[in-house]
Amino acid sequence: MPDLIYSAIKTAAQRQIRQLAVLIDPDKMDAERLPDLAELLNINKVDYVFVGGSLMTGSFFNDCTQWLKEHVEAPVVLFPGSSLQVNPAADALLLLSLISGRNPELLIGSHVVAAPMLKSSGLEIISTGYMLIESGKLTSVVYMSNTTPIPSDKPDIALCTAMAGEMLGMKLIYLDAGSGAGRPVPASTIRSVKKNISVPLIVGGGIRCTASAAAAWQAGADVVVVGNALEKDPLFLDELCRERDLANKVRV
Repeated sequence: MPDLIYSAIKTAAQRQIRQLAVLIDPDKMDAERLPDLAELLNINKVDYVFVGGSLMTGSFFNDCTQWLKEHVEAPVVLFPGSSLQVNPAADALLLLSLISGRNPELLIGSHVVAAPMLKSSGLEIISTGYMLIESGKLTSVVYMSNTTPIPSDKPDIALCTAMAGEMLGMKLIYLDAGSGAGRPVPASTIRSVKKNISVPLIVGGGIRCTASAAAAWQAGADVVVVGNALEKDPLFLDELCRERDLANKVRV
C-alpha cells in the first residue's frame, strides 16, 4: 500500500503547514448525527478524520467507518484501541506502540497478533510512537492501558522517549493527554519534543478551546487532534479551522 497519508502528513510538517484531525469515537456517535457532522467536516476542510476509542461497547465501529469513508472528503485514519478496531474501508491505520508505558502487550504483543490481519487489510500502516502525558485526571486510555503516563512537568522524559521512538523507526510521534483530559499536553513538552525529533508530531487530548489548539500548533504540533469537545459542541469545529487557517497564514 503506497504511503499516501504519511507522505501528506510529512510534507505538510516539512512545510510547517499546521493540520487538524477530528477524532470520532463510534461508541459516542450514532447514525443520526453523522450527516450533520460530515457536512461540517467537509465545509471546514478538516485534514484527517481519526476513528477509534479506548473501548468498544457497541457495534457501530464498522458501519461508522464505512459511512465516513463514503461521505467525508478527508482521509479516514483508524486510531485503534484494540485489534478489533480494524476496517479495510479506511485509508490508513496508526499502528500505535505505547512507548511511554511498560505494558508489553501495548508495546509489541497485540501487534504480533494483529500483524497477519493488518498485512492483508490493504490499509496503509503508519508506525506511531504513542505517548501518554499526565493530564490531572484518570483518563480512559490510562485505565485501559494499565500504564503510568509521563508526568506533565517532566519534558525531559518525554523528549527522550520520543527520541527513542524515532530511533526505533516510528514514523510519527503522538503526544496524548487522553480523551476527557483535565488539561492538554503542556506547550513546553510539545516544544521540547519537537526540537529533538525529525518525524511529524501529533498532539491531542484536553483541547477544548481555540487558545489550546493555537498553543499546541505554535509550540510545534504538526497535527492537532480534537474529539471530546466536538461531541459537546460540533460548531466548535468552525472556530478551530479558522484558528488553523490563521496559523498557516502567519507562516506564509
